[in-house]
Amino acid sequence: MPDDNRISDGDLPEQDGGPLLGLLLRLLNQNWAREVDAALVRAGFGDLRPPHANVFPFVPVEGIQVSDLAECARVRKQSMAQAVEQLERAGYVERRPDPSDRRGRLVFLTARGASVRPVGVTAGREVEREWARLVGERRLEELRATLVELVDGLADPAP
Repeated sequence: MPDDNRISDGDLPEQDGGPLLGLLLRLLNQNWAREVDAALVRAGFGDLRPPHANVFPFVPVEGIQVSDLAECARVRKQSMAQAVEQLERAGYVERRPDPSDRRGRLVFLTARGASVRPVGVTAGREVEREWARLVGERRLEELRATLVELVDGLADPAP
């Protein structure tokens, strides 16, 4: 592959019917994650790791239990609990008692945790602008709509 991380048609493995969608989605996700991670590092969030990205988008202002957070992110509860624990130690989230379940605890973003979202969203939108430059805004929005439809149509929301 070239040094600029661009992939040409010749770099993709040959498959009947073209490259597998899973491979293409993984490669695009890697591009997106690399750019967002770089922006987070520049903004002073260099201690965040890929599993932590499963937390930030899904924590509402009113808080959320780890099991519900795992379901939203479509990851295992154990993986989510580990990510939340790491983020709590780093000061990005805090857990408080759940007023509706005396045994439960809710996850909340701290001020530091809430400051991660705008950086990630801005960087993600910049990646999307680059993709739109490459394929056109209409085609990118069609892709987004198709992906939303696929995600919404998945029968099992959690692995």
